[in-house]
Amino acid sequence: MNGFNGGVFLENIEWFDETGQELVHRLPESGSGEIKFGAQLTVRESQAGILFYKGKACDAFGPGRHTLRTGNLPILTKLLSLPWRGDSPLRAEVYMANLKCFTNLKWGTRDPVAFRDAELGLVRLRAHGIYNIQIVQPILFINTMVGTMGKYTTEDISTYLKRVIVSRLNDYLGEHLDSLFNLPGKFDELSVALQERLRSDFGKFGLKLDQLYITSITPPEEVQKAIDDQSRMNVIHDMDKFVQMKAAMAMEKAAERQGEAGAGIGMGMGLMMPAMFSRSFTGAGAPPQQDLTGCPECHHSIAVDANFCPYCGHQQVVLSKCENCGENLTPSTKYCPKCGQPTGSRPRSAICQHCQTKNLPGAMFCNQCGNRVE
Repeated sequence: MNGFNGGVFLENIEWFDETGQELVHRLPESGSGEIKFGAQLTVRESQAGILFYKGKACDAFGPGRHTLRTGNLPILTKLLSLPWRGDSPLRAEVYMANLKCFTNLKWGTRDPVAFRDAELGLVRLRAHGIYNIQIVQPILFINTMVGTMGKYTTEDISTYLKRVIVSRLNDYLGEHLDSLFNLPGKFDELSVALQERLRSDFGKFGLKLDQLYITSITPPEEVQKAIDDQSRMNVIHDMDKFVQMKAAMAMEKAAERQGEAGAGIGMGMGLMMPAMFSRSFTGAGAPPQQDLTGCPECHHSIAVDANFCPYCGHQQVVLSKCENCGENLTPSTKYCPKCGQPTGSRPRSAICQHCQTKNLPGAMFCNQCGNRVE
């Protein structure tokens, strides 16, 4: 309630939001009035009061009871305002800003937005979600959004905010998403990134985007069918077996529907089924797969029974190895083709040039002094 009167009594100014949707409410509701010197303003914890005097925002008041100081003095103001038919030119009004968090505000695409998919081409998407807002700078919000309106609700601002959200979402999808097939599981990531992009858009009006959630991003029906088909293809690992199984099931159903005529089909199917399923589940008829191994020299995949690597020529059949470097040797080889050591000779120790310590063959650093072995 608020106490405004045209007499000489002081006003008690306060406001309650009965709808839960008002962002800002002006007192007096009829327009600017003669708020008198000494009027009492009561502000709740979830509110902020802004006094406009002579057309300017003079002060902002936090929670508590405040005494307003204007040029409108009881009785005296009435006498001085006689040239204006008793209506004081010292106009004053109080705007009450609701600082609570407004939750569950819905956003969505009014018309589908275009998205160029790397695999599906140009598709049109619909997106929906919810978001929360809060006034953090009351004077900025009143000057940029409310103006001189008597009240300002979430419905008044939601249409504009929806369009801003959809526009930023469209930009983000175009920059960071290549295909709708990669969309599942990314809603949280998209929500956080979109909220970060919208921070400045909301902040320039004195608003804070508290949270934003994406509940759905929906392509057209034909694109949804294509995504479903792609999912089925990923589940089915062997298409030949799947087709053969489907054919067998179709033949069985056809035999059941044909009655007496289906007896012949059933008999033929009975003869064909073992062969079909033997090919499907045992792999008969498919070319035998060759066992592979890795070449220890170049690491390419080669046949297990290969004598030499077709890529680097490394011998695969191990008859003997060089005791110095471990290279595979062919029979009757006198010198290692890799390190040049005589076959059958013991590998030479690595002698450190700094401390003359003998290290294991092939050692790169001395075990005694730590210097590099030349």
